[in-house]
Amino acid sequence: MVLGLGNVPLPRKRTESHAVKPILTRVPGENWQHEQETRPDKGIPDCKRTKSSAYVEFSFYVRMIRRLIQIAACSIVVPAFFWGGCQWIVLSMATGVVAYPSDNIAHAPVVIVLGASVLANGQPSDILADRLTVAANLYTAGLADKVLVSGDNGQDGYDEVNAMRRYLLAAGVAAEDLFLDHAGFDTYDSMYRARHVFGVTDAIVVTQQYHLSRALYLADAVGMHAQGVSSDLQPYAKQAWFSARESLARVKAVVNVLFGAEPTYFGEPIDLAGDGRTTWDEGISSP
Repeated sequence: MVLGLGNVPLPRKRTESHAVKPILTRVPGENWQHEQETRPDKGIPDCKRTKSSAYVEFSFYVRMIRRLIQIAACSIVVPAFFWGGCQWIVLSMATGVVAYPSDNIAHAPVVIVLGASVLANGQPSDILADRLTVAANLYTAGLADKVLVSGDNGQDGYDEVNAMRRYLLAAGVAAEDLFLDHAGFDTYDSMYRARHVFGVTDAIVVTQQYHLSRALYLADAVGMHAQGVSSDLQPYAKQAWFSARESLARVKAVVNVLFGAEPTYFGEPIDLAGDGRTTWDEGISSP
């Protein structure tokens, strides 16, 4: 303290450190004073710093690429999961498959033979002939009372069911016990029509191992109890192609079941207790 006259303290001189700082107030339309301070490293006011158009354009393309990657990933992952789920659903039915010959085959009212390719000369292909051979053996062994063959007879010059009919008649199946489904264009149609047109509720289904799980899955889906008997009596030259095609057919089968698809043709109900020759082509009453 500095003493002056009369020992009255004299006021201190105001220094810069004690100067009264101005009160900052926001004025509409103006920025705060500290927002106007100059950046020491750039020398450009913050309020005037803006992103260049090149940077904005680059960011846009980065976001676009990320979005495309996400869409591509979904388009691969989701179908892959669906495909795998369909395989699991259908293949889980393979537990009911019995390899022929076997003592574990129970009697059923009818054995269903699913169609396959026919050669240009009208003879069944090897894969179809093996199905027919097993079915005929089951019939003659008394394990089935009737035989229902289902295949494609919807094209001029191509006829699976009559090729099967001739083969089974030659193998000893009685004409009256042999029923023909001319509209079995695929396995779904064959199983659906067997249940809803021919009234089958219990059957033996004969086809190759790779095909049986799908046939049994579809039989179960339409309300039919079915045993699966495989007819792999020999190696097949196109087995790799058959197996690859089957993986796609399983997906189609699941989709048909999920959406309740209808067969290509329905038709009037047919009683398997009657004479099978009523289902043969018009005018055919004997081999």
